[in-house]
Amino acid sequence: MTAAVTAAQPALRTEYPFTLPRGYVDEHGTVHRDGVMRLATARDEITTQNDSRVRQNAAYLNVLLLERTVTTLGTVPAVDTFVIESLFASDLAFLQDLYRRINQDGQVQAAVGCPACGHDFVVDLAGDVPGES
Repeated sequence: MTAAVTAAQPALRTEYPFTLPRGYVDEHGTVHRDGVMRLATARDEITTQNDSRVRQNAAYLNVLLLERTVTTLGTVPAVDTFVIESLFASDLAFLQDLYRRINQDGQVQAAVGCPACGHDFVVDLAGDVPGES
């Protein structure tokens, strides 16, 4: 009976693919837009709050949290603070919103309306295909 209950429960989704609005441009001029963000852990939140850079500038907390939770970005070998600091402001805002949605709200979808026809629909802000995990 336990196996049947377990099989019926959906698996915990811990990774969320996304597509940046503009993309990170590396030193070779390559644009990296597709990536993956994982759920944050308590350690991510605690460790970053104790970082000296955050004590000097509270806004730096976002950079450190994104550095830890963005696991891939295009073909960038490692997502570090330099990569996050080098993002365009719109991409940083996108990732901050995605982080908040998956770690606090648990939602990566938003209701929107078409400005041309007025039709309401739902979009997946993470950029992955509906129904996939």
